[in-house]
Amino acid sequence: MLSVQETAALLRTFDHVLILTHVRPDGDTVGCAAALCAGLRAQGKTAYLLPNPELTETTRPYFTPYAAPVGFVPETVVSTDIATLGLLPENAKPYAGRIDLAIDHHPSFEHFGKANIVQPEAAACGELLYDILAVLGPITPEIALPLYMAVSTDTGCFAYANTTSQTHAVAAALMRTGIDYQTVNKVFFRTKSRKRMQLEGAMLSACEFYDQDRVAILSVPMALMERFQATESDAEDLSALGPQIEGVDCAVTMRELRPNVWKMSVRTGPRVNATNVCRLLGGGGHAAAAGCTVESSWLDAKLRILDAIAHEVPDFVGIRN
Repeated sequence: MLSVQETAALLRTFDHVLILTHVRPDGDTVGCAAALCAGLRAQGKTAYLLPNPELTETTRPYFTPYAAPVGFVPETVVSTDIATLGLLPENAKPYAGRIDLAIDHHPSFEHFGKANIVQPEAAACGELLYDILAVLGPITPEIALPLYMAVSTDTGCFAYANTTSQTHAVAAALMRTGIDYQTVNKVFFRTKSRKRMQLEGAMLSACEFYDQDRVAILSVPMALMERFQATESDAEDLSALGPQIEGVDCAVTMRELRPNVWKMSVRTGPRVNATNVCRLLGGGGHAAAAGCTVESSWLDAKLRILDAIAHEVPDFVGIRN
């Protein structure tokens, strides 16, 4: 396992770099990739991001300036904020066996790179990238802006329990570079489309409660997306809704990706370890935020995630509505 200093030294030897992001890319993976690309270019390196077909409209502006042109052939490949090879987009899978450096912060990280660095205590992978890039060279505004997006989005604008004093210290250092952090906060945390608000209303009206109302199940079937003609941008970070319900310390958002393929996003408090729950279904993540994918009917998928929660929580009280 590499240290921050060793990682920076390794990056200095790289050139013609292709940087990978994960499926359903969030602000952390996009922000880390964009910042790393900017940092490498500042060192005189050729670096690009592998295009990700699932970008949302909110993250696209940070990604597009660094997207690889058609025909780019990399000498080295780096992944950012990817815990397992199963999270690679389809167009990234040909690079699965040749990732020279993997940079991550998930406890469930699978060490698939030729070289690896992981910092599970970091609230966002952006915190780790900040440390690496600060060794590599000066943190310019071009680097700082996507890093701020990475850190702020993975901490819910610094409101989630994973936020630490180091998170705030990193954010303060990034803000001192003169970036327009106000726009990031407005776009990601204070603006919702009408379709998004309709989605939230429908999810809450159909929400089911279990375990003495401490566990909430919210569903986003494909039919609901079609009903409101919602886009991926409208559905971004819907998993943040459930934990806002008073009394809920374990919220599961079930998103239907394809017919009978459900992406489970689990957000928890101290009573429930989300990683342990999702690991039972082939997933992983953090203690308070993890995910997995289940291929089955909605009812079966719901019962499987409830069984996994009951398995991990000694005081779980019987399955009931």
